[in-house]
Order: sequence, then C-alpha cells, then structure tokens
Amino acid sequence: MTEDQPTYTISMVARRRRPQPPSIKTPDDVYKLMRRRMNGFDREHFYSLLLNTKNVVITIELISIGSLNASIVHPREILKPAIANSAASIVLVHNHPTGDPAPSREDVEFTRRFAKCGELIGIQLLDHVIIGSESFASLKERGDF
Repeated sequence: MTEDQPTYTISMVARRRRPQPPSIKTPDDVYKLMRRRMNGFDREHFYSLLLNTKNVVITIELISIGSLNASIVHPREILKPAIANSAASIVLVHNHPTGDPAPSREDVEFTRRFAKCGELIGIQLLDHVIIGSESFASLKERGDF
C-alpha cells in the first residue's frame, strides 16, 4: 500500500440505508404520499394506510376499485388487513375521478360508521382524505366525524 492510497475501515464505508417509511402527521402528508399513486384514475380507488403507534406507515392497502362516482367498501375489508398487520390506527384515502374532492353524503356516513367500528376493536381512524385532481379534502379537518 502506498501513501496515496487511503486505508478504509468499516466506519468509512458508506452504508446503504433503506428509505424510511413515511410518517403521517397531517392530511397534507397523506396527499403528498398518495397523489401520484392516484393520479389519472378514471374510477374511484379506495385505500387504507395502516399505521403503527408512532403514525409511521406499515403498509398501504388497496381495498376497492369502484365506478366513476362510487366505491363499495365494507368496514371488515379494511379491518381485516389492519388486524393482520397489528395497525394502531388507519387513514382512509380515496379519489374522486371528477377532480372535485368535496365529500359526498355517502362518504361522510361511511366514515362515521367506520370510525365507530374501529373504536370497538381499538383501531383509531385518524382521517379520511379524498383526493381530487389538484387538491384534497380531509373529513377530520372538516369536522365530519
């Protein structure tokens, strides 16, 4: 070894780091995480973000693909993977292909019903975010549940 060649130790070797899973603190965090995934859909796609006790995303579950203006979802379809993944809380997310993120009466009713179901088994619903073409609506921020 010459003087020009550095000596490498383990501390000098760059370690590969896995990307950290995202943490959800605000509805804007949900929008930033999901907007690209949901961009350009011509039908409603309904997802659940399963979170640990520190609000870090454990997994993102596609729950349902619906029609242009509806997605049929039952609470058990959301809760089954949440229980299997030991989720502490859930954020519901779906898109409105029309581009308008305003929640429908059905969106609000389902969210209220789901929040009660989650409460019964100890999995908190943190929010339900509806993604439009350029913006989003948070049912939690609107006070809808």
